[in-house]
Amino acid sequence: MVLKRMRHITNAAKERLKELHEQHRDLEEHMLAVFSEVLDQTIETPEDEVAILGHSVRHLLKTHGGAEALRERYEQVAAYHNENYRPLMWGFFRPYRAELFRLSRLLTFRSATHDQSLLDALRFIQRFQHARGRFVPNEIALDFASTRWQALLRTRRQLETVLHRRQLEVCVFFYLDHRLRCGDVYIDGSEAYADYRQQLLPWEECVPRLPAYCQALQLASTASDFVTALRGRLREAAHRVDAAYPANSALTIDAEGTPHLKRLPAQPVLDDLPALEALLKARLPERHLLDILKNVQSWVGYTRHFGPPSGADPKLAEPVLRYLFTVFSYASELGATQTARHTNGLVSRQVLRRLNDQHITAPKLEAALRDVIAAYTRFELPLLWGRGHAAIADGTHIALRENNLLGAQHVRYGSFGGIAYHHISDTYIALFSHFIACGVWEAVYILDGLLKNRSVLQPDTLYADTHGQAEPVFGLAALLGITLMPRMRTWNDVTFYRVDRATTYTHIDALFTQVVDWDVIERHWPDMMQVVLSIQAGKVLPSLLLQKLGVYSRQSSLYKAFSELGRVERTLFLLEYMSDPTMRQQIRAETTKVESYHAFTDWIAFGGPVLRTGDPVEHEKRIKYRDLVASAIMLHNVVDMTNALYALQQEGVCITPEIARHFSPYLTEHLKRFGQYVLDMETPPEPFALKPLFVSSS
Repeated sequence: MVLKRMRHITNAAKERLKELHEQHRDLEEHMLAVFSEVLDQTIETPEDEVAILGHSVRHLLKTHGGAEALRERYEQVAAYHNENYRPLMWGFFRPYRAELFRLSRLLTFRSATHDQSLLDALRFIQRFQHARGRFVPNEIALDFASTRWQALLRTRRQLETVLHRRQLEVCVFFYLDHRLRCGDVYIDGSEAYADYRQQLLPWEECVPRLPAYCQALQLASTASDFVTALRGRLREAAHRVDAAYPANSALTIDAEGTPHLKRLPAQPVLDDLPALEALLKARLPERHLLDILKNVQSWVGYTRHFGPPSGADPKLAEPVLRYLFTVFSYASELGATQTARHTNGLVSRQVLRRLNDQHITAPKLEAALRDVIAAYTRFELPLLWGRGHAAIADGTHIALRENNLLGAQHVRYGSFGGIAYHHISDTYIALFSHFIACGVWEAVYILDGLLKNRSVLQPDTLYADTHGQAEPVFGLAALLGITLMPRMRTWNDVTFYRVDRATTYTHIDALFTQVVDWDVIERHWPDMMQVVLSIQAGKVLPSLLLQKLGVYSRQSSLYKAFSELGRVERTLFLLEYMSDPTMRQQIRAETTKVESYHAFTDWIAFGGPVLRTGDPVEHEKRIKYRDLVASAIMLHNVVDMTNALYALQQEGVCITPEIARHFSPYLTEHLKRFGQYVLDMETPPEPFALKPLFVSSS
């Protein structure tokens, strides 16, 4: 609440500053016109007639309202120049002042550095919270504040320096927000804002784990050997790309050292594919979403994970039926009331709400999803679409109703809401999802999904959109044994790092504008390995570390170490990316899958585009409800597609693995979502059969 409110206050002050700039535009033009006339008078008046010049200037100023009025206009314009929005923050801070002070007393803030000046200032303003005077004594150090803030806070009154009380309060909470985000301040008893250093494994416990971990990931087990191997990889990759540059017709480098890659050609469409797709879709039976949930439950039994917190028998009449309606209700965003109205009395809205609140949690939905994934991977088709060794991460905007903790105005999407951040397998099925606030650096959560994933699919390669190319993410992923493959949309902010200043290249030398600081990597290698081993032991999540590393802090040696390692790893990736068109094609194809998944889950949530809840726990659950229903549809589609393809093969239609690789489980044309919702729990579905399609031919 503190962080979100201060972000809102800061953004509101910046918007107000823009409005003032527009309002003062005419005033600024008038002041410039007056100044221009003064210059003209000065130029036209001879140098020896100073008295005449003074009289002319005074007359000119008088015609424009007088010097005093012009001075007031100048101060009005100059007050908010140089993007100084800070004086405007008090007006937006004031309505929330009491709540922010109350939270500051309820939470116990600690400094993660030796600098205590900010927390001393917090205790100081708490002491003067109920004061009515405009000024407070200058009794605290303002080392935590920037020069602009200090100029705003200090003033002279009765021959002594005092501080503006209101502006000091805003300043302290402003920096409290900043330091909580970068990890320089932490909160006792918190999880996301705790002192991450205390959550790491002690180095004494890391030492015996280190050799086995390094051997498993084929990493050098000492700092010097690690740096030597990394230096050799970078030198070899750069020389290889330099030697191949004359034959690389897709790559050009301009005079400024910016690389340019030609657009990849579109992949040719197989001649038989459209006709075979039409044959396949014609064979798929029409089904309702509720029937799909029932059939998959009969095959997999995923509702066995649902139940009361005590673990006792749910004591419900037909519990499976009610669980299926609950999953359908909240995944589709119909809600309990609308779903109950369409069930002809089979289930009431009170029951649906109670089951959602008490019987179904996010971990239980994840367990149910793992059951569906396990059944999905038993078929041949998914393993034609992907080997299961890779995942794709990306976020999509989810609209929220106003006035809740996670909701915010998203700059890119231009609307209010949050972000559903998905990790899906290269076989198309969802592995893990987060719900995060707008404005959060998405790359923070890019590695969490792989580590939290407990399904039978355990990827070690991660595809991502452009947000995945951040340097600390590359560094942390490399030490976790994860191959990061982001899509490159632009090269404007990309930096290439050379091995050392003495190394030059014949063709690609202009690319390299910086040099790797190997000493930083070697010096902090134990610190980085301590972090990685702590993540592997489950003591801390990558997102917690990346939140701290995502905001630059001069005191954070860990930031510098992971960034420097990430610079090497990202340079290695970029060199391979620009020289391997197959790799670029693969990245484009895989990232397209997750964009299709976003559209697929939007189709499932046909009850409305807005999550009609303000509860952050419910936000996470709604996304996982959609993942469960999406995975059930994919499993059922694979079953139906397998049956249809098998029947076509028996009729003599030639369907090869190359053709089947172009199919997708995101088929919805044969599915129904509307109508009266009735479930026949007496008639079991046909058992799904693992019919061989291509095993013999491959």
